[in-house]
Amino acid sequence: MIYTSTNNKKELVDFKTATLNGLASNNGLYTPTHIPILDDKLLEAEAFNLDIALELMKPFVGECIPEEKLKEILSETLNFELPLVKLEPNTYCLELFHGPTEAFKDVGARFMSRVLAYFSKSSNETNHILVATSGDTGAAVANGFHNVPGTQVHVLFPKGKVSEYQESQMTSLGDNIHALEVEGVFDDCQALVKQAFRDNDLRSKLKLSSANSINVARFLPQMLYYFKAFFDVEKDLRSSISFVVPSGNFGNVTAGLIAQMMGLPIRRLIPITNANDTYFKYLSTGKYQAVPSKQTLSNAMDVGDPSNFARIQYLLKQDWNKINEMLPSISVSDKDTLGTIDKLYKEAGYVLDPHAAVGYYGYQHLKQEGELAIILGTASPKKFASVIQQVIPSYESPNVNALSTHKISLPNDYHALLDYLSTIMVSK
Repeated sequence: MIYTSTNNKKELVDFKTATLNGLASNNGLYTPTHIPILDDKLLEAEAFNLDIALELMKPFVGECIPEEKLKEILSETLNFELPLVKLEPNTYCLELFHGPTEAFKDVGARFMSRVLAYFSKSSNETNHILVATSGDTGAAVANGFHNVPGTQVHVLFPKGKVSEYQESQMTSLGDNIHALEVEGVFDDCQALVKQAFRDNDLRSKLKLSSANSINVARFLPQMLYYFKAFFDVEKDLRSSISFVVPSGNFGNVTAGLIAQMMGLPIRRLIPITNANDTYFKYLSTGKYQAVPSKQTLSNAMDVGDPSNFARIQYLLKQDWNKINEMLPSISVSDKDTLGTIDKLYKEAGYVLDPHAAVGYYGYQHLKQEGELAIILGTASPKKFASVIQQVIPSYESPNVNALSTHKISLPNDYHALLDYLSTIMVSK
């Protein structure tokens, strides 16, 4: 598999180079130059298994990782349950939060950490992972890379804009995990990370890589649970499946789009956003206009400039009509998010986290007759207990050890990040 930059089609690299570089030249994102078409016989299996996962990932990895090693990595990646739970007739929730940090990003982070560990064995250099997070990515990456030899992880998160539970997951590990609390919003954290990757002087001194969904090794394995959910549905209903994807940085829905382009019979992919409605406005106007992010109750989706939209545009050849047709969307308010959590709890006894609630509410306005909807449950409700308690007062808060925190406060300033990294260069 060859990857190219969304901003420079002349830049062509393999999977290893794309993973290690993180960000492509000219601030572009590495994207497959072609999407492999799967063998129809693969979809005739009785159930999803490790061999299917291997067949799906092999074309994207190529010869960069031996087949047996790739299978081992996938086995360690997919070692927790991904149950499909029925909410009501024709509506399901794919619970992606049964991994170590209780968020869907455990799949990508576990895969990427093991891939980087394999690539690092042949090098004496230390990999410095820079990652911006609006909440769940940082926790998943921190857990996935904790004490992985040859790696130092630097997680940038916006001060006061992640839940207490999310912050504790990022700041309680220590060792090779460094949590940086930035005065700003997620987009500021993401901008600092991207600026670091454009800094040739810095990159000559530090071996940088990213663990955000801008990295191919982070977002590509997320397509696997779309296939897994397909196999969990009764065979006679599989042709009617649509996936509802609560969306922030759009890495999750991009993985679903690639699964669809490979031949997974997805009727529709439906990315739903919160009040950060940059994508929804693009569908309405045809113009993409990044804006500062707004803080909402579904904080992991608080992204005003979703990076992975560049990949969607590349894959769908900048065709606005096609994007509208294939990826319909709607924006959901905090008020409707809370109302949805309350409604489903009263009617079905099921607790949605704020992100899945955004997806559920949005789908009610976009549903089609004869459709089987699978809403991606992207995080455990307990990570957002304070939000849920606004409508379900009896919902219990998880125990959070606020004493075992390791974090560094930074202003929203690139020179401050450079000063911090300079200290790391001296001490490591």
